Amino acid sequence: MAADLQKNDEALQTEGRPFLTSAERTLETEIAGLSALRAALHNGLSQPFLAAADLLSKLTGRVIITGIGKSGHIGVKLAATLASTGTPAFFVHCAEASHGDLGMVTENDAVIALSWSGETQELASIVAYTRRFKVPLIAITSRSDSTLGKAADIVLKMPSVTEACPHGLAPTTSALVQMATGDALAIALLEGRGFTAQDFRIFHPGGRLGATLKTAKDIMHSGDALPLVRTGTSMREAIVIMSQKSFGVLGVVDGDNHLVGIITDGDLRRHISTDFLDKPVEDIMTPNPKTIAPALMSGAVLEFINTSKITSVFVVEDGRPVGIIHMHDLLRIGAA
Repeated sequence: MAADLQKNDEALQTEGRPFLTSAERTLETEIAGLSALRAALHNGLSQPFLAAADLLSKLTGRVIITGIGKSGHIGVKLAATLASTGTPAFFVHCAEASHGDLGMVTENDAVIALSWSGETQELASIVAYTRRFKVPLIAITSRSDSTLGKAADIVLKMPSVTEACPHGLAPTTSALVQMATGDALAIALLEGRGFTAQDFRIFHPGGRLGATLKTAKDIMHSGDALPLVRTGTSMREAIVIMSQKSFGVLGVVDGDNHLVGIITDGDLRRHISTDFLDKPVEDIMTPNPKTIAPALMSGAVLEFINTSKITSVFVVEDGRPVGIIHMHDLLRIGAA
């Protein structure tokens, strides 16, 4: 059976080689396109890029993205990226604009129009609208001398690139370059306004990403749920509390409520003896336990727990335990 599978795999590699060759050629062509874009950023594209970033960072309205075809699809993605990173934005289909959707554009907005050729007829109505009502227009196009390029206030001229399509027809490299330009603009605005992970979380409350952006404070158990005892407590009493709280760990605090140690199931096994139950907790505890801060992102909490090879961790503020997180809590919210 194993020999047959190996034989089939070898045949697939041989027969499929043209596909792999094509894939490699596509990737090399598109990498060359991105390299050309990076070079352009240091040779002519930098000034309009800075002008666009400055305009959008000071905007009191929304960023309206428009386009059609592949450029339209990229525009939808760009609008979503901008909106999720703190720049209010949405997509207006240019063909729908002249049928009432122009009402979505206000004088406080700015429009980003995507068209590789710059001669997309469907853009005419929204471009004319921006000129009539003095709405700033940014063009992402390969031709600054095109109809769109001439009409725009700012032109982000894309470099000349080779399409990965062997016929030079299907937008491939050109689409990637447009998308990369949009991403660069969105991230520049994000960094420029100091958009933080906490801000990002506001726009991403759902799914795995939303779970990862929760903080330790959001998911920890606190108050009476904390498995804590004071120094001097006997192990007889400590085991009862440890069993009641069901975290598999017990925190030991001093008179000032500072966490000075923890007792785990492993500590119990290592210290078992005939007088075990009569010993004070400080004789059994592991001092200076690993802890985390309330503001730590749940993704980082997961990494900390995995790296430390533990199942529970205390959340500490100013040396005092304010919460505890178990691995099951991370599973429950979908962060693990």
